[in-house]
Amino acid sequence: MLRGFHRLFALLAASLSARSVLAEEETVERWGVNMPRGVTEVAQSTYELHMLIFWICVAIGVLVFAIMFYSMWRHRKSKGYQAAQFHESTAVELVWTIIPTIILILMAIPATQTLYDIYDTEEADLQIRITGYQWKWRYDYLGSEVSFFSNLSTPKAQIDNQQPKGANYLLEVDEPLVVPIKKKIRFLVTANDVIHAWWVPDLAVKRDAIPGFITESWTRIEEPGIYRGQCAELCGKDHGFMPIVVKAVTQEEYTAWLDSRAATAAKARELTEKTFTFDELFTRGETVYNRACAACHQPNGQGVPGVFPAIAGSKISIGPLDAHLDIVVNGSKTNPAMQAFGDQLSEVDLAAVITYERNAFGNDMGDTIQPIDVLNFKNKQ
Repeated sequence: MLRGFHRLFALLAASLSARSVLAEEETVERWGVNMPRGVTEVAQSTYELHMLIFWICVAIGVLVFAIMFYSMWRHRKSKGYQAAQFHESTAVELVWTIIPTIILILMAIPATQTLYDIYDTEEADLQIRITGYQWKWRYDYLGSEVSFFSNLSTPKAQIDNQQPKGANYLLEVDEPLVVPIKKKIRFLVTANDVIHAWWVPDLAVKRDAIPGFITESWTRIEEPGIYRGQCAELCGKDHGFMPIVVKAVTQEEYTAWLDSRAATAAKARELTEKTFTFDELFTRGETVYNRACAACHQPNGQGVPGVFPAIAGSKISIGPLDAHLDIVVNGSKTNPAMQAFGDQLSEVDLAAVITYERNAFGNDMGDTIQPIDVLNFKNKQ
């Protein structure tokens, strides 16, 4: 019997040798069924903890099942063995209580250190508020005037299988989150409507975005690169269409980008006072509509019967202008699917999309609303 156990332990040691473990890890990563190693210190420690616990569990499983099957084969009834009769053995109770407790304590030590590192958001160099919307992300760089929305940029033709799918299908956005390398970045995560989750596997960051609550996380990226993620909560019909792209750049590139975004924001404020022609508003409004409205109301303005109302010929689009302005800015009080776009779109984009909706799809109202009208409407509320 002892000779059998020696063979068993020799086999187990060989299967868990460093070379075998490394080969298995590489195979699992190639198959895409394991978690990624990540590019941050926390991501690396999380991966190492995961693999440590995994191989401990594998070793326990192999040992337990090997002893069990060996015992059943070695002491089978056909060889004349009789089952032992004993109950409430104090020694057995102590063994199978103390040994697992020791193993759990040894596993808890590295796990506690890793969890402590994950939740240590103090002394951050940069703070970014992340807000989930159906179905996009808003990023606010606290302490600056930079704020923008990040939307899926995969062409609809690819989604409809009318074009070949790109390398980053459903994982590309119009505005990535730009961050500097070698800086501790604190994320404050919340939501505007329903529960979302901001998840970037390579950064080992995954936080629920809950309306009315703020959850925290952080990262420090050492090398420039682009890292992609997705919403990890089932947040509605377009849940799979709100990707995350984080672009890590050098401090010099980040400063230049931040300055350019601040200048863009200042220019947008100036545009609020400009008077646009009907054609300018209509053309811009079509772009805004296709980006922000077409997913629900459809590119042809016909909506989805029984789910999303049509824009073509609707009582809002061909009704009083103030009512149209109110529902776009503040959302619907009776249909939660109609979001409030007052803080999602600029005054220029709001004026443009309302002008477009009132004059496209056969509505032909002839109305023109200017950005200053939208701003005055907001200020009166």
